[in-house]
Amino acid sequence: MDTKACPPRRLSLACLAIFLLLWAAAATRHALLQSNAYDLGLFDQWIWLASQGLPPYSSMEGVHLLADHGAWALYLAAIPYHFHASVQWLLASQAAGLSLTALPLWWVGRQAGLTPKLCWLICTLWWLQPVVFNANLFDFHPEVWVMPALAACYWASRAKKAWLWFGLLLLLLGCRDGLVLVVVGLGLEQALRKRWIWAFAAIGLALGWLAMLNHWLYPWLKGSTGGPKAAGALFSYLGDSFDEVLFNLITKPQLLIEHVDWIGGLIYLLLISIAVAPFWRRNSLPVLMGGLPLVLVNLLSEESPQRTLIHHYSLPIAVIAVVAAIDGLAVRPKQAVPWRLLTWSTICWVALAKPWFFSGPYLERLNALTPSHEAIANIPSSSRLATTSYLAPHLSQRIAIDFPRRKGKSLDLESFDVLLLNPKDPGWGSSQKHQQKLLSKAKQAGWWCESWDNGLELCQRSEHKSIKQP
Repeated sequence: MDTKACPPRRLSLACLAIFLLLWAAAATRHALLQSNAYDLGLFDQWIWLASQGLPPYSSMEGVHLLADHGAWALYLAAIPYHFHASVQWLLASQAAGLSLTALPLWWVGRQAGLTPKLCWLICTLWWLQPVVFNANLFDFHPEVWVMPALAACYWASRAKKAWLWFGLLLLLLGCRDGLVLVVVGLGLEQALRKRWIWAFAAIGLALGWLAMLNHWLYPWLKGSTGGPKAAGALFSYLGDSFDEVLFNLITKPQLLIEHVDWIGGLIYLLLISIAVAPFWRRNSLPVLMGGLPLVLVNLLSEESPQRTLIHHYSLPIAVIAVVAAIDGLAVRPKQAVPWRLLTWSTICWVALAKPWFFSGPYLERLNALTPSHEAIANIPSSSRLATTSYLAPHLSQRIAIDFPRRKGKSLDLESFDVLLLNPKDPGWGSSQKHQQKLLSKAKQAGWWCESWDNGLELCQRSEHKSIKQP
């Protein structure tokens, strides 16, 4: 690598500062009881089980760690968990991934001939992507780890480092099966540049990986909700399995016209581009076309979270958009910093990012903090627990944990030793009715119970209770 492309020390310090800010924000949200069973508690339990040498099957979903999008990289997180199990590993590593993506973007900028000041602009533009801040707060998702690798793919491709580029593609696929869309997009970009071997390698790798997951790994891991079933859930109007969805997508395009929310899709396209589109130029098109597969899937999905800037689904598009901005700036690589455009991106961040949640929605459970801490301290780590979704990630390092839900499976009281519920604040996916029903059954069965003023109730079987009865 050209030494002129190496980021300055000040950028490394800026990355450190952004990392600490993002980690502090995520940790504060978690401490305020705003994280959830899906997905922080889910991943925390999987990784904890793997770190203890136990079969990593989620008690909330009943599926294997690898059945959730084939993310073998989650096993790597079990290493630090083995020495000190803490959900903060996930929150901190996610914040680090988002912050450090600026470094390979700097390399790509210098590689394109941009001045150091314009490279600083690019890094700032990345940090100002609303989805970066918002995804950091939305619990945890392993694909966030590889956003630096995605940015580095562009450097490796342009530097003609074929094996490095291919290795980075493998790393992308190891964090989520949905990233096959990104890998296909990278192959599509290479095809547009008439680099056919590179294009076939990326697309072949993506399709081969997807076929292996859908036709071998997911069927082998019984009870999987990934792969074909997930495809059917996202595109039920096209079929019940991945193969049906793909076939009907090609042969029955009229189904798209009938079922897709095109107005919502146009709004989504505006949201993902508004902060960075002014930087794009004609030579940005090949990179932008690489984002097409992921954008199309998000547009066609029946799941509305895939078309927001709150969730992680659009995060790879943000990387692609910033690389496209690099190519746009490369038309005049020695130009002055376009402050007006940077100001516009800042305005978009203020309008679309969610820091104001800390002044309102994230403070709604302040009165629940003390009761929750008192109750959690009295729950044995070996107990089988049913709790609320927002308390689950504080208690998920155990073999059996679940939460009552309005839809889906119902909980059997005999499957648990402890209930920690709050019918007044049932949390995501639950209801007052479902929680009150479980608590009533426990009291009728002679469980020992304690309650707090905010509505929180802790019930334990007499033979399992760890609290001294007053």
